[in-house]
This record gives sequence, C-alpha cells and structure tokens, in this order.
Amino acid sequence: MGILSWIILGLVAGALAKAIRPGRDPQGCLITMFIGIIGAVLGGWIATQLGWGSVDGFNLYSILVATGGAVLALFIWAAVTGRRNRDV
Repeated sequence: MGILSWIILGLVAGALAKAIRPGRDPQGCLITMFIGIIGAVLGGWIATQLGWGSVDGFNLYSILVATGGAVLALFIWAAVTGRRNRDV
C-alpha cells in the first residue's frame, strides 16, 4: 500500500474514530487527521502482530483495523495530554 493510501485511510479512520469516541475533544481537525494516520499505522501493526493478517489495500477490513487503531490513539492522546471527556 502506498503512502498516499495510508494517508487517505488514516484520514477516514481519524474521522470515524472522532465520531465513535464519546465526549468532546478540544483538538482541531489537523491533530485529528494526524492521530488518524498514526492510528492506522498502529492498528495495522497490532493486527499483524496478533496474526490477523496484514492490512493490504483500501477495503472494509483495513478501514476497521485503522479505525480501531485511531480510537486507541485518541484514548492515548487524551491520557498523555491530560484531557478528560467532559460531557456538558
């Protein structure tokens, strides 16, 4: 999979993860896109390490794995930066 495909997959995963994760996140769109790209890579690496197969191409499996990684990355980002979900 080329770098452009990873970026597009990461952008889609970041948007989906932002919609899935509860609460408000104060970071902007650029941080969310960056976290989505990192999450796509993280999700693909974890899936490969667990023996679920590699992420290859732009398909439903790849989107699900990348979105899972992006949700995980958003939770890690919130923990590292000290921001908590505050529903008002």
